[in-house]
Amino acid sequence: METQIPVDDSQLVEKLRAGHRDILREIRKVIIAQDDVIDQVMICMMVGAHSMITGVPGLAKTLIIKTLAQVLGLDFKRIQFTPDLMPADITGTDIIQEDVTTGKRELVFVKGPVFTNILLADEINRTPPKTQAALLEAMEELQVTVQGETYPMASPFFVLATQNPIELEGTYPLPEAQLDRFMFNIIIDYLEEDDEHQVITTTTTPRHIQLEKTLSGQDIIDYQKLVRRVPAPEAVSRYAVALVRGSRPGQNGDYDFIREYVNWGASPRAAQYLMLAGKARALLYGRFNVSIEDVQALAYPVLRHRILTNFHAESQRITTEEIIRRLLETVPEPKSGLTT
Repeated sequence: METQIPVDDSQLVEKLRAGHRDILREIRKVIIAQDDVIDQVMICMMVGAHSMITGVPGLAKTLIIKTLAQVLGLDFKRIQFTPDLMPADITGTDIIQEDVTTGKRELVFVKGPVFTNILLADEINRTPPKTQAALLEAMEELQVTVQGETYPMASPFFVLATQNPIELEGTYPLPEAQLDRFMFNIIIDYLEEDDEHQVITTTTTPRHIQLEKTLSGQDIIDYQKLVRRVPAPEAVSRYAVALVRGSRPGQNGDYDFIREYVNWGASPRAAQYLMLAGKARALLYGRFNVSIEDVQALAYPVLRHRILTNFHAESQRITTEEIIRRLLETVPEPKSGLTT
């Protein structure tokens, strides 16, 4: 059953769809064959959440985010995380500054790179936990506290953190509590052969690319409010909860493969993000209602960093991807209340 869309929201949905098409058109001038990754980042922004981006070096993780920031007309900053990076290098610090007219000295706060719209935290697992934690207040509370003074963040504000999955030496894996604050773990994989050939061809010849700005920061804020107005049938929300609860060993009615391979399952925050991300995906496809298919399509990026496997799984090379696949096959879909 189609949901009746209020007139104002209907216009906003059409504007969003047009903006989405414009964004893809502009980014395709620079990025080849990564539409799914771009859509997931867009969904993250529409929800007002943060994402982890995982991929080996050379797959254009930084370029995708930088290009998206240009197309959206948002301020963009990048922090290269290293073992000697300090919290003040992220948040900013107080310095003593002298007034040239009066000669009086006073403490002045100099903002760090976290004060931006899109922050790329490059190789976040290369810095110690104390510095990683400097981002937590900004991510959760949209503010930074230095020397007892609180400074609000820009709006909109997104953290997109990258990790290199093949280098473990000299890294500091993020604690589970911090990983849980990222809505998505987006995987960027190698391109197909033809797409990779196109990348090589286009990037080794002269070219001049002119990107046009499409959506504004205020548009993104409006879409974040719109996402929360999208209705969801009870059957869909219960399905999202069932998926998340099904990932936990020891939960009533848990599954054999979960008890065998999983130490810890996903938190309630995962179900919240499944619903919000599903609503945002529905809007991108021009629907003012969320469906089972929306939830299923986003189960992997929402759950893959929230399910902790045990030694038994590692010894049998059972990955979280395999566990999520089996969850989607095992958790029964509701018989009614679906919208497509």
